[in-house]
Amino acid sequence: MLSLSSTIPLSPDHSIPILGLGVYLADDTTGASLSAIRTGYRLLDTATDYRNEAEVGKAVKECGLSRDQIFVTTKLWVTDHGREKTLKAFHSSLKRLDLDYVDLYLIHSPSGGHILETWDTLIELQKQGLIKSIGVSNFNVLHLQKLMEARPHAKPAVNQIEVTPFLTRDEVVSYCQSQNIVVEAYSPLTKGSLLNDPGLVAIAKKYNKSPAQCLIRWSLQRGFVCIPKSSNEKRIKENADIFDFEISSEDMATMNSWNRNAWFDWDVIDTAGWLP
Repeated sequence: MLSLSSTIPLSPDHSIPILGLGVYLADDTTGASLSAIRTGYRLLDTATDYRNEAEVGKAVKECGLSRDQIFVTTKLWVTDHGREKTLKAFHSSLKRLDLDYVDLYLIHSPSGGHILETWDTLIELQKQGLIKSIGVSNFNVLHLQKLMEARPHAKPAVNQIEVTPFLTRDEVVSYCQSQNIVVEAYSPLTKGSLLNDPGLVAIAKKYNKSPAQCLIRWSLQRGFVCIPKSSNEKRIKENADIFDFEISSEDMATMNSWNRNAWFDWDVIDTAGWLP
């Protein structure tokens, strides 16, 4: 039975919560993060490019919980690939967060190139204990295959991608699951653009839930980690109120059939070239 405290193993001694708060363009990152933690969230997802790592770190400091109870993700921006730039960017992120380590550090996109040199640097930082788990974001199957062929001893723990019932990403999702790479769903609410979709509204009415809650529940039942973004305390609580129902297998199949390749973020995963 899924709950807000459920996690997915990333390694024998490290697990990621299944539901977290995304803070991209958050209006009040510290306030939203504290609201999420009070609600029971334990995963906060930021990035260098979001320009709010310091605010996330402040929430971790002020929440009243021990550091090991909060899972913090941040990401390496595309202009910081390569060993020296990666080291500088990571330590800058760690300083802004004001933390001793991050739980998950992701290569934000393959489009920055120099992937192997960058990945080796992440491995190095992980061995130093500064990163608990390392992963990628916006990688397609070819990117993952080439990375794992080159570094079979250190596969990504996570691939964070945009995925919804309207953008099912079957090929990359199936590949990640076959390789035990956790799929983490960003923009799971279609940035609000398809919350009035008639099929989704009908499903929501059937379960007496909101369309947003049904999208999050779909994501969790697919086995994904889900990181909906909100700065509104009421919506943050509502987004977590999805553990008292289960979408039936028939309705899951219906939702899985809605794919229309509806992107609401950047489509780098299928257009960025592989640059070792």
